[in-house]
Amino acid sequence: MTELQIALAAIGALAVIALLVFNRLQERKYRKQAESALVRPDEDVLLKTPQQNRGTETARQSVRIEPVLGEETKIRVAEAEAPPPPPTTDEQTPQEEIAAPAEAPSAPIPEAPVPPCAPQDEAIEYRIRVLGGNILTSAFSEAMTRSKSLSKPVRWRGLPLGSQVWEDLKAWSDRHYRQIVVSLQLADRNGSVEEDELGTLLTLVNTAARGLNLRVQSDDAAEALGRAQQLDLFCVDVDVLIGLNVVARGEESLPLAAVRREVTAAGLSLAADGTFQLLDNRGEILFSLCNQESTPFHPENVDNLQTRGVTLLFDVPRVTDGLRVFDLMVALGRKLAHESGGMLVDDNIRPLTEAGIEKIRRQLTQIYAKMDAKGLPSGSSQALRIFS
Repeated sequence: MTELQIALAAIGALAVIALLVFNRLQERKYRKQAESALVRPDEDVLLKTPQQNRGTETARQSVRIEPVLGEETKIRVAEAEAPPPPPTTDEQTPQEEIAAPAEAPSAPIPEAPVPPCAPQDEAIEYRIRVLGGNILTSAFSEAMTRSKSLSKPVRWRGLPLGSQVWEDLKAWSDRHYRQIVVSLQLADRNGSVEEDELGTLLTLVNTAARGLNLRVQSDDAAEALGRAQQLDLFCVDVDVLIGLNVVARGEESLPLAAVRREVTAAGLSLAADGTFQLLDNRGEILFSLCNQESTPFHPENVDNLQTRGVTLLFDVPRVTDGLRVFDLMVALGRKLAHESGGMLVDDNIRPLTEAGIEKIRRQLTQIYAKMDAKGLPSGSSQALRIFS
């Protein structure tokens, strides 16, 4: 090998070595650049642009719980500390639009109104309740008609749909009710109710309700019969009718023209049954005056009718403020006796003295005290029903 060939071979070897070294250096340089691109430094929020910070702030607001401040304090804090709103672009949505609106507090669900208590006068009634929610009156029309044959009064009342006021049922009506209550009076002046009558009424109601899948609830029959017997004893004790008589002297007749004049001046009026009556503001009789003989008074005969006497009647348990009304009746009786020339006597045709009148007043006081203690005061709606 010549020297030239040796030199060229050396130069080639050096060139290859130089090329290898250069490639290694370049490889290390690009590896460092790649590693620096893969490892990101910690983010500094202060170095970000407002647009970059905005997304982070929005994410924080979605989980942030703000302290509750008074309205005035909120305003001052907002003015002093709130940063200016970030600029927006056409592609961005303003903060107030993307913020979820606060949900209004849900209104409480109103409770269904509780129906008023079913009407019942426990002192004088036996009760049956019909429950179903939508009860047509006509379904009980036959039962209502047949219940009229019982010896004691029966009341049918219902609570209409959408109403809180109970009302009387009308047979063959198309009215709908939430509940129906049937009440049987336990006693009256003719005595107490019988056990078979309670059973008859309950059967009538159950028969009508069964075909409509309605529920029926009733008072205890034995307990009701016990109350009926007690009520009957009470009625016997206080059911008193007081009569004061004005009679002619000797064989004479009373001058009815004078009698009519005095009773009319006292406020009494001639009723359809042929008696003169003094009424209260409810139309109830306080006391009345009738002919002692069988012929009733009529407008055409009252002045010419011949009679031996007239009677003032006072139905004790039906009169409100009975002592005052009794005194009015006594005063009218005395006036009639004086103006007609007759006498004021009791039921035994004995002259009625002051002592006799005072004795009656004491009896009235005792009766009214018993009625008040029983919870059935004289002249009350319950007393008017029992002593009808």
